Amino acid sequence: MLIRNAEPRDVPAILERYNQAVRETTAAWTNQEETLDQRLSWYEGRVKEGLPVLVAVDHHDAVLGFASFGPFRPREGYRLTAEHSVYVDPAMQRRGIGRALLERLMEIAVGKSLHVLVGVIDGSNTASIALHEKLGFDVAGRLPEAGTKFGRWLDLVFVAKVLQPMQPPDA
Repeated sequence: MLIRNAEPRDVPAILERYNQAVRETTAAWTNQEETLDQRLSWYEGRVKEGLPVLVAVDHHDAVLGFASFGPFRPREGYRLTAEHSVYVDPAMQRRGIGRALLERLMEIAVGKSLHVLVGVIDGSNTASIALHEKLGFDVAGRLPEAGTKFGRWLDLVFVAKVLQPMQPPDA
């Protein structure tokens, strides 16, 4: 397995992973699958902003998973905090792919002088919560029944990791 920067040719596979999560899981709290144009726009926007879009690929260059981070909130007070997402092909889960993607995202975030990385996880996704805790994230809060999908209420769990100590900016 190799972790590398995504390229435009990877976007269809990224779209496939994302839409599979929309259809079959509570990882994405929407029922609206994206189009290739929408996901390409997302990819191009991230790249233009200097934000990472990573893929994990096998020795045939097939995409096994993807990860990215972007702004946590739009106001300048949050500029040193990012929210990340990691999606792995269900057939390839529990093989270290999600961990490798998240570790690389953390390295990039430190390199960009970010202070905190936040994850927003469905409360029933105990595997994702456990992975984050193994990598030093703390469960920062749980919002009970904050969303709904597949005819049931979903709890929203926030995980957060302070990446590096730093003095707060003056402004």
